[in-house]
Amino acid sequence: MPDFKVGARRPDVLVVGGGGSGAVLAARLSEDPDREVLLLEAGPVPRARPDFPADLLDACLVPGAQPTHTAVRTFPARLMPGMPYTVTRGRFLGGSTAVNGGYFVRARRADFDRWAAAAGDARWSYERALPFLRALETDLDLGATPLHGDRGPVPVGRTDLRHPAAAAFQAAARELGHPEEPDKNAQDPPGFGAVPANVLDGRRVNTGIAYLLGALGRPNLTVAGGSPVRSVIVRRGRATGVVVGRGTVLEAGEIVLCAGSPASPHLLHLSGIGPARHLERLGIPVVHDLPAVGAALSDHPQVVLEWTPRHPLDEPSGSWLGGALHLPSSDGPDAGDLEILQSLVPMAGLVGGLTAIPGAPLAFLASVQTPRLTGGVRTLSADPETPPRVDYGYLRTAADRRRMREAVRATAALVATGAFEDVSRGLVDPLPRTLHDDRLLDEWIRSRLGTSQHTCGTVPMGPAADPAAAVDAHGRVHGLTGLRVADTSILPTAPLRGPAATAVLIGEVIAALIARGQGAEARSSTVARPADT
Repeated sequence: MPDFKVGARRPDVLVVGGGGSGAVLAARLSEDPDREVLLLEAGPVPRARPDFPADLLDACLVPGAQPTHTAVRTFPARLMPGMPYTVTRGRFLGGSTAVNGGYFVRARRADFDRWAAAAGDARWSYERALPFLRALETDLDLGATPLHGDRGPVPVGRTDLRHPAAAAFQAAARELGHPEEPDKNAQDPPGFGAVPANVLDGRRVNTGIAYLLGALGRPNLTVAGGSPVRSVIVRRGRATGVVVGRGTVLEAGEIVLCAGSPASPHLLHLSGIGPARHLERLGIPVVHDLPAVGAALSDHPQVVLEWTPRHPLDEPSGSWLGGALHLPSSDGPDAGDLEILQSLVPMAGLVGGLTAIPGAPLAFLASVQTPRLTGGVRTLSADPETPPRVDYGYLRTAADRRRMREAVRATAALVATGAFEDVSRGLVDPLPRTLHDDRLLDEWIRSRLGTSQHTCGTVPMGPAADPAAAVDAHGRVHGLTGLRVADTSILPTAPLRGPAATAVLIGEVIAALIARGQGAEARSSTVARPADT
């Protein structure tokens, strides 16, 4: 049973999932005292910041790297045929923003152009998104500028590059001629720079903390933890409510799914919304045939390259992240589709929940962030307790494999510089023979392949006439009324940077669209909201 009592008034909007988008959406919509909002979160919902577990706040830890952590939910996955994997997502107020690395980098202009074109709607252009991006943040370094805000809920500061390994990374990038990119939340040419992070005084500020804790006293907002939604109820083409827990039915004027890119399509499938033939084989009554739900996904393949410190280095302070280098692949976009992200905590520490392991190597995370659609999310059973399988479909093409080799070789080149040798004895792996042989390097990459866990595109937006689209530019599910999706599922492709900041943006944009659609102007006591949606 949900851990709340249903009030006498039916919610105007019921939000499923209190994560990167859902917490934002519920908080913004409840700013209108005449709108009743109910947020259902499957995981725990603390009522004050001290009630969050310490490791969910410590920005030097990444709980999402620990599949057995109590604040995550796991999904079975395949990176490529014959290569199983386990995917984690946050199951706690704040969702994955409560357990991720705190990386808060905006999408690039090229991403917004691509999304606006796919959606057929200029609301998703960079120019229309920028006021929301400014309004959602308090930039701790730059303050209020034409690109940045200083009154938004999310504190954004850049990582400290004074750690010896971070300083060596910066010097190595400079030695190789890579440009400086001091503000990765601008749209400057890609290069080396500090990582914007939703971190304040070494504490991760997830969306539950940033948006919801201050709103919990509103009489028109109910936030319920321990409330997993099992399906959406649809009657005569309209979503009227949800089934929660062991069978509790909750009705609402509108349902908005913010459960995340693996879970939102799964919930639609369980509700009979998706590819009819597949649902019929599972014994799920088909409510609405919508083949695009779960049909594909977009994410970023990643490998870890470890290096051995020349002498003991201090533990990081403030964040596990050092610097980041973005550079274009040989045929990639000018915005830079290869990312080399520095970890100042050993990988064994990230997986084990420790900030330091004496003698352990440190690491770079090399990923290819070229916009690509592959794989999909496949529901395996009509039983809601059986998680779906996430298929990534990585490294299918020669171009995929070439870009991954380029990311690995670019990382190795950094470690081999004279500047980086001041702190490093060299790479642990791959060895030079492997590094310079395409076939051997492809084998090495396959044996160490992982994912950045940046999944998008599982319920993509686009015009109703597009068979590859499932929702419109407002997140409204094609062919049904009263049902939206508002998380990174709706992005037609993953951005050229990690999507956490974009997840928050989606919550802001869809909240403004709902508010305007209901004839009410959204209000905020903390920040001036953009008027043009």
